[in-house]
Amino acid sequence: MRTWQAPEIPQLPGPQDGRRDPVVVHDSTTRGLVEAAPAESARLYACGITPYDATHLGHANTYLAFDLLQRAWLDAGKAVTYVSNVTDVDDPLLERADATGVDWRDLAAEQTQLFREDMTALRMLPPATWTGAVESVPAVVEAVQALLEAGAAYRVPVEPGAGGDAPELGDVYADLTADADFGRVSGFDTATMTALFAERGGDPQRDGKKSPLDPLLWRRERAGEPAWDGGSLGTGRPGWHIECAVIARDGLGLPFDVQGGGADLLFPHHEMSTSHDRLLSGRGADGAPRVHVHAGLIAYQGAKMSKSLGNLVLVSRLREAGEEPAAIRLALLAHHYRTEWEWTDADLEGARQRLARWRAAAESSGPAAGQPGTVLAAVRRALAHDLDAPAALAAVDAWAADPASDDTELVVATVDALLGVRL
Repeated sequence: MRTWQAPEIPQLPGPQDGRRDPVVVHDSTTRGLVEAAPAESARLYACGITPYDATHLGHANTYLAFDLLQRAWLDAGKAVTYVSNVTDVDDPLLERADATGVDWRDLAAEQTQLFREDMTALRMLPPATWTGAVESVPAVVEAVQALLEAGAAYRVPVEPGAGGDAPELGDVYADLTADADFGRVSGFDTATMTALFAERGGDPQRDGKKSPLDPLLWRRERAGEPAWDGGSLGTGRPGWHIECAVIARDGLGLPFDVQGGGADLLFPHHEMSTSHDRLLSGRGADGAPRVHVHAGLIAYQGAKMSKSLGNLVLVSRLREAGEEPAAIRLALLAHHYRTEWEWTDADLEGARQRLARWRAAAESSGPAAGQPGTVLAAVRRALAHDLDAPAALAAVDAWAADPASDDTELVVATVDALLGVRL
């Protein structure tokens, strides 16, 4: 899948004392701060959109968090590989296409293109590999076949009329008893996992499953639904969790450093996809260790912003209304990526005013009377400590109130390179 053009990132000077704080983030599994990528390279997988209502501010907030992480890594001299996906065939997409009378392929293509445009406008770093679920079908088929052969998956009979020309093959589910480490990502108890599984797209009541939590790997063909040749699996399409597991594995290799997304992906999605990768690696827990990083969910009009509720603030609509993408980005940066908060018009107004102050300070610059590099050091420290964007903004605010306190050209480059805002 074609990604978007990367923004140019200014090169910043190294720290004056030669020392850098390691970039630490909050790991949802250990519930503590850990170094995100201790080696000289850093590999990130951020779970992508299902393209039927792209891009709302919840999406933008999530991808902004991982954009900041990459910028901090790059500034530290790490070789960064970022991989993501687009779930361009899934039940919500098919349901929206059916409800609106649009071909699901056209809807997916339209919304994916809109997402590209929004990400470009917001100056988000693009993934090196951006793979659609449809593109991943051959690799998913191979992976599911391997899990069946290893005894880590099983078939469940389908209802009459389902299954195309070979209904006897049935749907394929993962057997979670094959993974002794299942549950370690979220740390939730069985009752919590079962409730969340039902709430977030799972099917704990499905007849024929060995366990209510076993996730779907391959859904057999149903009338009116798209299907692909699955070889010995029969015609059908991938399950959600195995799609991401395979795309991450193929794009980054196993293990990799960070898997990220919105907070609602911790369970079941990240629990399940990590479990699949453990089994596919053939090395158990040693095959898929990773830090799990989750962005807080944004509310609007009193409820979590979500496609199902329809209470969305779309980046494209804000842009169409004349809002500058830099202001949208600053409005999001004003909140720590892990916090949950409610969007109001005041967020955008505050961002507009901040952007105007920063630009006015940049334009009125003269010789620096203070210590050059103070803002750069402060922004680096803030981002290294769990991507603390509000602290980084405060450092730039202090300079804007006294532009002679630092070298303006260096501050402008810092804001561009580390915060992604061009003054």
